Amino acid sequence: MPTYQHESRIRAPFEDVWDFHSRIEGLTEVTPAFMNLRVEASRGPDGEPDPEVLEEGSTVDLSMRPFGVGPRQGWTSTIVERRESEGAALFRDEMSDGPFPSWTHTHSFYADGAETIARDRVEYRLPFGELGHLAGPFAVVGFEPMFRYRHAETRRLLE
Repeated sequence: MPTYQHESRIRAPFEDVWDFHSRIEGLTEVTPAFMNLRVEASRGPDGEPDPEVLEEGSTVDLSMRPFGVGPRQGWTSTIVERRESEGAALFRDEMSDGPFPSWTHTHSFYADGAETIARDRVEYRLPFGELGHLAGPFAVVGFEPMFRYRHAETRRLLE
């Protein structure tokens, strides 16, 4: 399965970066406006609406309409893992409904003195069967600008 990874240094304390990315606002605030992202619903592991922190078992229903073209695309992700230890944390979400046959996104954060290393790792399969499989390694062309933007926005908001 193809994998994409992006890593950057955030000049902000680990606790601040982890807290920011643990909330739905951490997603909405770092998504480019051209994606026209809308949070349709978010639920905690016990079904409570709009949880403050996205814990393991939380589900988020999103829709987007990139560049305002075509119909809105739905996307449902579930937080399937969330771990935190001294100076390191991660959460992993899996798409259960959306445009990709498979999408697992691991968000990792590591304290490095007064700064934080943020790493996104995405394991994915593109649609369209064998054609999508052949194109998988080239998806970086679309992923790279998106993740560069997300990390730059994290720096802008937290540094």
